Order: sequence, then structure tokens, then C-alpha cells
Amino acid sequence: MPEFSEVPRDMDVLDSILSKETKNGFLVDVRLVKRPRQYEAALFLNGKYRPGPAVPRPLDNPSGDTTHWMGVRPSVGFTNEEADTIIDEVSSQNRLRRITFADRWGKDYE
Repeated sequence: MPEFSEVPRDMDVLDSILSKETKNGFLVDVRLVKRPRQYEAALFLNGKYRPGPAVPRPLDNPSGDTTHWMGVRPSVGFTNEEADTIIDEVSSQNRLRRITFADRWGKDYE
């Protein structure tokens, strides 16, 4: 398995869901990860973990084939098919283990 950097301590990196290269030459690897309460997707750019939502989020203004995004500074765009692949894998792993998935990224905790 490749080496990854800046991985949070509570995250176990598992299988690759999707890999591609961006126009800028970055290697994008979306991995299935186990967090304490659920399975999620994690974004890695050139092996470095990038924080962001647990599954791709729809773009407010899609352009061309890009309809979804993941990651913060930089964010990476995904096509509808790529986003569906990622979401389906995360959903399947959680459903298989009877885990209720909750996407809490970006929510204010009160």
C-alpha cells in the first residue's frame, strides 16, 4: 500500500476507490477509510491527506463534466459518474455493517 502523509490518528486508510491525474499533474487518490463511527471517502493528493467532506458534494455551479467536489485548498472536481462510484462504495460499506452514515463535515457543533 502506498505511503500517505498527514493522516488523522482516528483514520484507518483502506482500499482505493478512484485514482486519476489532474490537468495540473496531481495524482488524486480517493480512498475508503474507517473512522471511529463510520466508513468515509478520503481525498489524497500526491499521497498527502486533504481534509474535506466524507463524500463528494454537488457543485453550486457545475461546469462541463465536473458536477461534484471534495477537499479543501485545493478542492478536486469529479464527474457525476466518479461521484456516484465514490458515494456507492461508502454507502455499501456502511450498509453492509449496518452503520448509519452521517455527513457532518462543515456543520457547526453546538
